Parts: sequence; C-alpha cells; structure tokens
Amino acid sequence: MKAGVSTVAMGLAALAAGASISGRVIAHGNVTPQAVDTSALPDIGEEWLKHNPYRGNATAIKIGEGAYGQNCARCHGLEAISGGIAPDLRYLEVGDSGDEWFIQRYQHGSARDGKVYMPPMGEVLGQKAGWAIRAWLETKHTDS
Repeated sequence: MKAGVSTVAMGLAALAAGASISGRVIAHGNVTPQAVDTSALPDIGEEWLKHNPYRGNATAIKIGEGAYGQNCARCHGLEAISGGIAPDLRYLEVGDSGDEWFIQRYQHGSARDGKVYMPPMGEVLGQKAGWAIRAWLETKHTDS
C-alpha cells in the first residue's frame, strides 16, 4: 500500500512543479518547450527547406530522438506510438513525400475552430531541430 501512496505523492509533486513553470505553449495542456542543442549538425541556413537535409544522418537521428522525447512525446506518444491524443507519427510517409506535411505542422501547428491541437514549434525550436526530429521519426516508420 505504501508504494501506491508514494507513487500518487510523486505524481502530485510533479504536477505541482509543472504548474509553476512559466512561458508555456498551450496545446494539450500546459507545455514548456525544451531547447534542443543542434550545434553538432551541419548548418542549413535560415530559409525553411522543403526536404529533410538530415535524412539518414546518425547524429541528427540521435538529436532528434532526444528532441522528440522532450517536446513531442507528451502528445504523440513514447517512441512515436500515439495513445490517441495526437496523430501516430510512425505512419507518416517516409522520404520527401512526408516532409511537406511534417514541416508545415511543425512550423505552423494545427488549429480547428479556434482550438490549438498542436502549437507551432518552428520558431521555438528551429529548423535544425525539426529536421532532426523528422530524421528520427523515419527510423520509427511502420505501414501497419
């Protein structure tokens, strides 16, 4: 019984700590984007690209995995396996065909009827982080 009580107490403590953070992005609750260190990735300029320059880049995939876990998993699920609150990104088309949808949502977010379903992350995390996340997501792709 003690284990159950301490689990609940830890959960409540985490909730209280999360409630005290300022500068949040509102989407599926209060979310504070976590910075992503992309300094190890090749520069890609300021203009937004239409296709992933980091596809297959092992460094980008590693950075993307961490960036996804910090900024995307709370809605899109651990290991990109959605629990239903947001699209399951394992089904996003690989290659250039899926890049357009991904970067559009990443840059501009998604809203319907005045409700934000995904906040725009492009200016918050930057293009390099977005493409690194996309590179990692392609390693999780599944057709079924």
